[in-house]
Amino acid sequence: MKSIIKILIPLLVGNMCVKAQAQQAITHQPPSPLFRDPIYDGAADPVLAYNHTEKEWTMLYTQRRANVQSPGVSYCYGTAIGVATSKDHGHSWVYKGALNLEFEQGQNTFWAPDVVYEKGIYHMFVAYIAGVHSQWGGDAHLLHYTSKNLWDWKYEGRLSLPDHNIIDPTLLKLSDGKWHMWYKDQKLGSITMTAESTDLINWKVADKPAIDGKSHEGPKIFRFKDYYWMITDEWRGQRVYRSKDALTWEHQGMILDTPGHRSEDTPTGAHADVVISDGHAYIVYFTHPGRKTHQDEGGLDKDGDYSYSTKRTSIHAAELEFTNGTLSCDRDKPFNFWLTEERDN
Repeated sequence: MKSIIKILIPLLVGNMCVKAQAQQAITHQPPSPLFRDPIYDGAADPVLAYNHTEKEWTMLYTQRRANVQSPGVSYCYGTAIGVATSKDHGHSWVYKGALNLEFEQGQNTFWAPDVVYEKGIYHMFVAYIAGVHSQWGGDAHLLHYTSKNLWDWKYEGRLSLPDHNIIDPTLLKLSDGKWHMWYKDQKLGSITMTAESTDLINWKVADKPAIDGKSHEGPKIFRFKDYYWMITDEWRGQRVYRSKDALTWEHQGMILDTPGHRSEDTPTGAHADVVISDGHAYIVYFTHPGRKTHQDEGGLDKDGDYSYSTKRTSIHAAELEFTNGTLSCDRDKPFNFWLTEERDN
């Protein structure tokens, strides 16, 4: 009996130590939700950028006017780009305000920015629609702004791209030394087209789509584990694509396509950003926690408005894992969320 006890005790102690170490390892679990806009409660389409001057992370997002009573889908129009900042590596976010990007008359619509940093200058590319619509419509263009501090932006002009209904830009500099942009072309059936540039000003559009087939939006490109990856929003979760050269894409599976169990993290994950930090890939996305499905707006009330519950949105973070040559995401799995400081280029 004593010999058995001598064997069992180290095993039990060892198991307890392993469990304790596993629990202690998760020291930076992010809150759920990660962020809600305190003014309009409609934060969507997030993108994260590191502020090299302030040494903090900045979140820019479409500031939908979810808590405003208004007809139809007008809460998605007349939107500014909201800004929140984090000084604790992405764990808590403080609303800073909305960017002043207006360059012509009236109140206009700004959607889904992307930001890149090149030689001390931030470049923002954002979708723009003149005016405020009550139904889905309006001719969207991509605009270019520059800044040294992620707050004061200079309007550089409209991009030399097809002059029709293009939104949702995502950018990456490839090994050829050129900047490449992918974006949603709504006129061509809501597929992903691509263009390239040597100076972020003059763009040449590719002859064929980057990703075609089923309609989608919100492409996001990033490099991780020796592959280029693209995720696109299919309005029922995110489709994953893989590539060795960022030119030819392999169709992969879906992520964020089933409801999560964290607070507000349901039904599915929409229009996301991906941040690579210290060898980890974090996906930051938004949800409609008051809906049964992402596209279920619940119908109009007697005043022609959608309910606040179905309009409001929340921002969340989860970790992408490289498994069997592809990406997976368990949005309920505890993980460390820690956005490190980035070097100035």
